[in-house]
Amino acid sequence: MTSDSPVTYERTGNIARITLRRPPVNALSLEIIRAVVAALRRAADDADARVVVLGSAIAKRFSAGLDLDILLGKPGAEIREFLQALYIDLYDAQYGLGKPSIAAVGGAARGGGMTMAVSCDVVLAAESATFGYPEIDVGVIPAIHYAHLPRIVGRHRAFELLFTGRVFSAAEARELGVVNRVVGDAELEAEVTKLAAQFAGKSAAVLRMGRAAFMRQIDLDYRRSIASAVDDFCNVATSDEAQEGLRAFVEKRPPKW
Repeated sequence: MTSDSPVTYERTGNIARITLRRPPVNALSLEIIRAVVAALRRAADDADARVVVLGSAIAKRFSAGLDLDILLGKPGAEIREFLQALYIDLYDAQYGLGKPSIAAVGGAARGGGMTMAVSCDVVLAAESATFGYPEIDVGVIPAIHYAHLPRIVGRHRAFELLFTGRVFSAAEARELGVVNRVVGDAELEAEVTKLAAQFAGKSAAVLRMGRAAFMRQIDLDYRRSIASAVDDFCNVATSDEAQEGLRAFVEKRPPKW
């Protein structure tokens, strides 16, 4: 990964940083997802990396979610390839990481950007960060979050967020338990580094074994749930209604449902 890559990997001391840098909004392509997965696997193999930070180099943007080129007019097989990377490969890379991961959300996180953020063990957000699941507004569904969000915020609050598509603040995300902590915009980097240093100061062997035990305990049937989410998303995304919603978004007009 070079400095002009859409995803970079850098390690300073014991902290490995994976950074999204695809202007203007870090829209997620298959290339980017695969690069993040490769960077996580690199971090897993990096004996000097004790903690991993996933962040963005784009001001006021974490990630706007999926690049619509992936979905618009594409056959189910191509959509499935992308969802396999975003849902399954990303999950597996995080599951086997062997060290803590921190999402540093300094701006807007939407859809697939939410998937990226919540794949991490801890989520820190700046005060101005915003969150949302806008898929319903373009005729698709945030299928993986049907498995994730109700476990965190409860069935009824999850349903409202997922089926209105409304944007919510970092403060509300903290109240709901979607993020761990909200800090001032100017303090985000320092707070992430401080937390990373706390993790890095622990025994690497104990962290590795403890995290593996933790992941086994919380996994339950989650892996199976996200596998079925790939099917659910693909079934909806290839429908006529979804294709109309996506075209309407690109053409900046109301969809004709």
